[in-house]
Amino acid sequence: MRFLGGNRPATDLTYADVFMVPNSSTVGSRLEVDLTTPDRVGTTIPVVVANMTAISGRRMAETIARRGGLAVLPQDIPVDVVGEVVSWVHARHPVYDTAITLSPTSTVGEALSLMTKRAHGIVVVVDGRGPDGMVPVGVVTDGACRGVDRFSQLSQVMAAHPLTIPAGTDLPKVFDVLAEERVSAAPVVEGERLVGVVTRKGALRSTVYTPAVNATGQLLTSAAVGINGDVAGKASALLAAGVDVLVVDTAHGHQEKAVEAVRAVRAVAGAVPVVAGNVVTAEGTRDLVEAGADVVKVGVGPGAMCTTRMMTGVGRPQFSAVEECAAEARRLGKHVWADGGVRHPRDVALALAAGAANVMVGSWFAGTYESAGDIHDDGSGRLYKESFGMASARAVKARTAQQSGFERARAGLFEEGISSSRMYLDPARPGVEDLVDGIVAGVRSSCTYAGARTIDEFHERAVVGVQSAAGYEEGRPQPTSW
Repeated sequence: MRFLGGNRPATDLTYADVFMVPNSSTVGSRLEVDLTTPDRVGTTIPVVVANMTAISGRRMAETIARRGGLAVLPQDIPVDVVGEVVSWVHARHPVYDTAITLSPTSTVGEALSLMTKRAHGIVVVVDGRGPDGMVPVGVVTDGACRGVDRFSQLSQVMAAHPLTIPAGTDLPKVFDVLAEERVSAAPVVEGERLVGVVTRKGALRSTVYTPAVNATGQLLTSAAVGINGDVAGKASALLAAGVDVLVVDTAHGHQEKAVEAVRAVRAVAGAVPVVAGNVVTAEGTRDLVEAGADVVKVGVGPGAMCTTRMMTGVGRPQFSAVEECAAEARRLGKHVWADGGVRHPRDVALALAAGAANVMVGSWFAGTYESAGDIHDDGSGRLYKESFGMASARAVKARTAQQSGFERARAGLFEEGISSSRMYLDPARPGVEDLVDGIVAGVRSSCTYAGARTIDEFHERAVVGVQSAAGYEEGRPQPTSW
């Protein structure tokens, strides 16, 4: 990456402070761009879901890995629960979404409560036939439940003898069949047994995205470990549970305790990639790499739920932090993830231009069907989920649940972060895959403007300029006339 005019600014920069200019390009199509990340963790798009309790859970991990990204499970989750989630994600199909299943005697109320857990929007009604009772006999949609008593049984409202798609059917054919039948989604079967659900858009996406999988072909998983307690013991337990990528996570990664934790994890991790952070300087990056990190996580204070900068004055504008840390990591043969400050697809592209190999997204994904939070109605019909920072009072309370009342009360005095924020679902883009589509389309387009076919080429060829607040505002679309 180079700055327009060759002059590096004297001040640090945020994503909003910079823009890219187009280069001469031989890349004729966005589909010519390969977004496989150079950090060798296994992701095929540069999107990592942040390890936030309200966001990253089993549904998010499954869905994002199917589209080539990675979700990091939070360090607050007990190891045995992480093991269950990892086993569950590893067992998911790399192409077909997981079905929501109920019996014919289940109620409309039960179906409605589960439909918002998945973007495909259907419940597959199964009976007791077959060795596992997973033979589809009907499909229920939201439309079929409207105006119906919530205690009505699904056998009364389901579409019986539904269209089913044989597993392995050519994906363009799946799209055409669903379009011809005028249905948005259908169960996928092997013989009579249900194996998943496929949507028209899902069939289309599966021809564009490559799933992120481990060496045995299972969807990729990751989990975080903190720097307190028996770090090596927890890391070993996570590895035994099958976690594919370990993340050593703390707000202040450039401290001796964090460096020691990275050494401890590296000693037991073997060939499993170790990510560590967070830092914002070349020195911090070097210390974590020398301790054994394959990837360094960059960012202090840019997150939407984070109050660190306002509380402490500590942090650094994210674009400059990523640029400096990425340069040092590259010198040492390693990589960085840009963590925080992402609110638009342009921010992902600019993080990659600055040298990041992957970009972590948190709050932006909180308002989706797949995030771990419960869905709420604000009273006007708008749906939202609650998000909160991982250093907030809410998170600290959960993290210290096993401590004494005195210790918990004392820890609560030192909160940093928002404890409750409403993240509204966009009716036009309520699923995380919808947001990923926008991110990937934007990044691919950025690469074509730069004349790059890979993420490494994108960083090499990117030309970045500095703009005023008015310059940033000029680039924003106008939703109404002026």
